[in-house]
Amino acid sequence: MKFLRRNIGFHIRIGKKRKNRRVWRKPKGRDNKMRERRKGRPPLVSIGYKGKKEKRKKIMVYNLQDLGDAGKHDLIILGKVGRKKKIEILKKALEMKIGFQNVNIGKFLKENGSK
Repeated sequence: MKFLRRNIGFHIRIGKKRKNRRVWRKPKGRDNKMRERRKGRPPLVSIGYKGKKEKRKKIMVYNLQDLGDAGKHDLIILGKVGRKKKIEILKKALEMKIGFQNVNIGKFLKENGSK
C-alpha cells in the first residue's frame, strides 16, 4: 500500500508533478480528519500495513550467462541492454520457456525480431 501526504492535490509544490515531494508526513493538526481516522479518509501509517515479502529470488539479466543461472521459479528482470543483445536474450529465454517480469517476449520479438 502506498501512503501519500494529505492534500497533495491542492498544492503545486507537492502535487502530481513532484513525485519526490509526495512522501508521507503524519497529520498533526488539531482538527485534522485524517489524524482522527474518520470514515472516507485515507489510511494512516500504522502497524499491520507491511507488505508481504516475495519468497522468489529476483535475478537481473544483462547477458546470456545471467540467463543460464536463472530458474523457472525466479523473478527474472531484463536489465538495460541494447536491442541486438535484448533480441538474443529473449530468443534464448523463449527456447528455455522462461518468462520475464518486465518484457512481453512475443510482442517484442514480433516488433523487432524480423529486422
